[in-house]
Amino acid sequence: MKIHYLEIVSPDVGPVCTAYESAHNIQFNEPDELLGGARTCTLADGSIVGVRSPLRNTEEPIVRPYWLVDDIENAVDLVKSAGAEIAVPPMEIPGRGKFAIYINGGIDHGFWQL
Repeated sequence: MKIHYLEIVSPDVGPVCTAYESAHNIQFNEPDELLGGARTCTLADGSIVGVRSPLRNTEEPIVRPYWLVDDIENAVDLVKSAGAEIAVPPMEIPGRGKFAIYINGGIDHGFWQL
């Protein structure tokens, strides 16, 4: 198991990025519109951390891991059959792969397929 993308949603993107940069000696990029305006940083293992503002008034701050999978449709079917709610079905992000979001145990989770 590997987390491909760790999404952090916060109304205070700048201070969050600054704290991570200072504590971990990393650098966040400029906002990426394909990722909801997230400022991203690629870590040494290839995983990505993205920090973005809420996309709507009702979106709460959250930290959401996106687990790397080989077959996103199958992974979504498996968690759905285990009782998870599919919040966002598999969607393509041009040049980045597919992602999906599900809710299980009251917690948001995601899948990512390259």
